[in-house]
Amino acid sequence: MGTVLKDKWQQLRQFMARYRCQRALDPKGFTILELLVVTMIIGTLSTMVAPSLQRAREQALVGVAIAEIRIISSELEIYIVIEFEPPVSLAAIDRATLLDPWGNPYMYVKLTNGNGQARKNKFQVPLNDDYDLGSAGPDGLSKNPLTALDSKDDILRAWNGAFIGRASDL
Repeated sequence: MGTVLKDKWQQLRQFMARYRCQRALDPKGFTILELLVVTMIIGTLSTMVAPSLQRAREQALVGVAIAEIRIISSELEIYIVIEFEPPVSLAAIDRATLLDPWGNPYMYVKLTNGNGQARKNKFQVPLNDDYDLGSAGPDGLSKNPLTALDSKDDILRAWNGAFIGRASDL
């Protein structure tokens, strides 16, 4: 009888040892501490990445506005070649309803001699001779001259098309 008990005791110890090893290698879940650490790591990474993503998004929207201003400017140049003068509005080239990436209509002004509506740089020199074309930028506000705080983020055409970009880069 003693050997039978010894054998059963030996089998029980082997079973328990196998169960402990299997349990250690195959856990059934995570502890709260592990979940908390992972959540903190993900939160930290998110706060580090978010500003970069916002800057990239803003640069992409500015790129779209610049591309659209180039396209409109090209269409206006074709119109000028045909009609010998800029149109009164963007409706003449079917662009009156086009909105910039921030949901605002593009600004267009046909310039004539002595037109006081022309956009001007910090020296009060008009940016264009033929027409002004641009976007009010992300804030949707624009004032003349370009040094005004509301105009720093404007996307515009200057020097008769030689420059298309942010007013702050001009």
